[in-house]
Amino acid sequence: MELAFIPSPSRGVLYLGPVPLRGYAFCIIIGVFVAVWLGNKRWIARGGRPGTVADIAVWAVPFGLIGGRLYHVITDYQLYFSEGRDWVDAFKVWEGGLGIWGAIAFGAVGAWIGARRRGVPMPAYADAVAPGIALAQAVGRWGNWFNQELYGKATDLPWAVEITSTADGRLPGTYHPTFLYESLWCIGVALLVIWADRRFRLGHGRAFALYVAAYCAGRFWIEYMRVDDAHHILGLRLNNWTALVVFLLAVLYIVLSARKRPGREAVVEPGARTAGGDAGAEGEKDAETDAEAATADSAADDADTGKRETKTDAGSGVKADAGSGAKTDAPEASETPEAAAEASGTSGTSAAPRGEDGDDAVEAESVKNGADSAKKG
Repeated sequence: MELAFIPSPSRGVLYLGPVPLRGYAFCIIIGVFVAVWLGNKRWIARGGRPGTVADIAVWAVPFGLIGGRLYHVITDYQLYFSEGRDWVDAFKVWEGGLGIWGAIAFGAVGAWIGARRRGVPMPAYADAVAPGIALAQAVGRWGNWFNQELYGKATDLPWAVEITSTADGRLPGTYHPTFLYESLWCIGVALLVIWADRRFRLGHGRAFALYVAAYCAGRFWIEYMRVDDAHHILGLRLNNWTALVVFLLAVLYIVLSARKRPGREAVVEPGARTAGGDAGAEGEKDAETDAEAATADSAADDADTGKRETKTDAGSGVKADAGSGAKTDAPEASETPEAAAEASGTSGTSAAPRGEDGDDAVEAESVKNGADSAKKG
């Protein structure tokens, strides 16, 4: 007897009048909003414009839904095209069945189209949204709980999920909640990517590649626990092989990209600082660098201007001093005692003698004049 387990909902749809509200669809929608919200914050922090992530998501999300459904229908075609099945059910996405491999592949195509239209590098955009995609998967996996699907082997663990539905050959009982395992794993992947991105400043798509590699590692062992029908190759489920191949490709990309393009993109969206008004932490560093460069250029220009002004002043000073010196010094050099006397209104003979001899002559003349006055008196 089970002491504890996770109960499944009795039904996965509620009706608001004639409008059905399906738990699976709600989980997908909430996951998309979480991915866009976190991706937008990370994009702004790297120097991008607010709203760019949402604008590109308008392209990525529809492509991702189509790709996810195509992958599921192709790999599980017997559910829709075998005898007794209705092929119209292949379009009923709300009933479950989205392959993450097709969703990411086609979603990347849609994101590439949107990124080109916005003029932003696709690898930088992928790095920004990678943790958000992992969280979106964590939320979206709870849609499988609403539909009572994609559970694992039978178990009596306290966290086993109870399956009550008998649709499509299900057997009621308690099973490993692989949807919960994958949800928790995706949360761990998101935290890992965020930490690694801050610690190692991942760029040029390496944060996204890390997300892919980490998710594939978890998906491999979780997929191995599932008991739903699937195609097998060499004893392994098809999704196990897919996870293994994609994991190796992601690791290879990280290694080669780190060698070819180390570091992180300096600019992720041209004109973001002027248009968005918020360049983020890295954008602020770029702005400071630009400001320093502008200051250095301005100082260099001022220095050049100062040199030109100094040179001009020096040349003008030399000319001015030479001209005024020639005019001023020449008359002084050509002056003679007679010219000086004429300038003072006296002649050379009537000019008062100077020096000690001149003083004696003046005194002698005064004595003589005094004597003459005395005689007359």
